[in-house]
Amino acid sequence: MEKRDYYEVLGVAKNASADEIKKAYRKKAIQYHPDRNPGDKEAEEKFKEAAEAYDVLSNPDKRARYDQFGHAGMSGAAGNGGPFGGFSGGMSMDDIFSMFGDIFGGHGGFGGFGGFGGGGGTQQRRFRGSDLRVKVKLTLKEISTGVEKKFKLKKYVPCPHCHGSGAEGNSGVETCPTCKGSGSVIRNQQTILGTMQTRTTCPTCGGEGHIIKNKCKECGGEGIVYGEEVVTVKIPQGVSEGMQLSMSGKGNAGKHNGVPGDLLILIEEEADKELIRDENDLIYNLLLSFPTAALGGTVEIPTIDGRVKVKIEPGTQPGKVLRLRNKGLPSVNGYGTGDLLVNVSIYVPETLNKDEKKALEEMDKSDNFKPNTSIKEKIFRKFKTLFE
Repeated sequence: MEKRDYYEVLGVAKNASADEIKKAYRKKAIQYHPDRNPGDKEAEEKFKEAAEAYDVLSNPDKRARYDQFGHAGMSGAAGNGGPFGGFSGGMSMDDIFSMFGDIFGGHGGFGGFGGFGGGGGTQQRRFRGSDLRVKVKLTLKEISTGVEKKFKLKKYVPCPHCHGSGAEGNSGVETCPTCKGSGSVIRNQQTILGTMQTRTTCPTCGGEGHIIKNKCKECGGEGIVYGEEVVTVKIPQGVSEGMQLSMSGKGNAGKHNGVPGDLLILIEEEADKELIRDENDLIYNLLLSFPTAALGGTVEIPTIDGRVKVKIEPGTQPGKVLRLRNKGLPSVNGYGTGDLLVNVSIYVPETLNKDEKKALEEMDKSDNFKPNTSIKEKIFRKFKTLFE
């Protein structure tokens, strides 16, 4: 199913401010909140859709990528959900509440947007792991087709001994006696308007709803240890220098089975020996000998897929551009492919032997080797465009 435009999902304009986006998300989340729509799968999907849209549009970097590349900039392949950006279908309802519950002004139940299922008025805190960043250098060939890369990442992973809980054994964790597992406490305060209630994070458990009685001997109660993981990243075709992709959930693990961070992949391009990139077009500078330019012939041109033969018409002038359609790079959004532009230059020998010099002197006497008025005007117009 094709994803809807994020601005359309939240019902805001493309130039909407951060506050407008936040208010629009809050409105949609209230409308489709699971506590208000129990058992309604469609409402649940719309609730997740709104959260995904807010995740992207509330983040300046993600929003900039989305504005430039659309969903393809947030995904592992153009037009395909993949593992990149947003939630990509991998976030649970608890993750959504954990990441965005604070924008609703407090905790607890439907009124405060607590954990999924409401009922108990709980909003337990979940730690989020930090993001990781890697750089990947790609050739033009890899950019043209898309490529799969593997990274061995040194990072924090869930402790294998306690399975990320931070506790030693099944009896190592107990419900917080202060908040009774809710993660928050209510305080009553007398004001001139009467008694006011405020809900704050539990000071005993830090909002987690439980305390670790016996800490894991391997991780010291953190629930994470330093390890490594091999991650496979699918780079979409058409990416460019400086583009940053996001792979959700592949960063450092969060403490106590929290939300893992993201893996950010920074794209770098490896310079090609013959081809120059200009957005989706490629440029090749062809240096012709004078006889080939005058008489015509066939030359070989490098492309991403190998060398191809190109016909040179007799009388080809320097500065002429030959266009090879669809021999450039594909758009990252999947909208067409660039061209290969062949810029023609004429090689003039720096030294001549006696016979070559004599032959050229004879040719120079012919009017056919002298530029006429129309040729001069054409060259002048081309030269003039360089400065306009």
